Order: sequence, then structure tokens, then C-alpha cells
Amino acid sequence: MKFISVRDLRSQSAQIWRDLPDEHEMVVTSNGRPVALLTSVEGSNVETSLAAWRQVRATQAVSAIQQHSLQQGTDTITMDEIDNEISIARSNR
Repeated sequence: MKFISVRDLRSQSAQIWRDLPDEHEMVVTSNGRPVALLTSVEGSNVETSLAAWRQVRATQAVSAIQQHSLQQGTDTITMDEIDNEISIARSNR
């Protein structure tokens, strides 16, 4: 997978767009950190590709929530404790 900087994307955009179909994916970096992913698509599969990416992002979000729960120790609370927290939050509104 090819890594390109934001600066390269601006200054060499025509070449990057020509290379993208052969590369399939490129990671865009800013100050050396990944900030975006460019991926090639065909007109006939844009919606399918977007749906797949959205599912991946949702899966990543759920995984991050689960990891956070493990780190905070909230993965072992009971339904009664959850219901109590909900009641408290609702009463504070």
C-alpha cells in the first residue's frame, strides 16, 4: 500500500489519480500520521463499496466501545445497575 502526504496529494494530484486504479488503496498522511484512505472504485459498485466501508467503520466503533468498557471495568455490570444508571440520567434531565 502506498503512503502519500497531503502535500503530495495537492501538488501531484493528477499523477495520484492515474496511479490509484493500479494501487487500489493509498493512505494519505499529515505530519506523518494517517488521516485518510483513498480507494479506487468503479461506477457500478460505488454503493456496494460505501456500504462495506460503513459496515467496517461501525464494527470498528463497536470494538472501540467494547475495549473502553473492558478498560473501565464496566463490562461486568448487571442489568439492574444499567437500569439504575439510565434512571439517574433521565431524572437529571
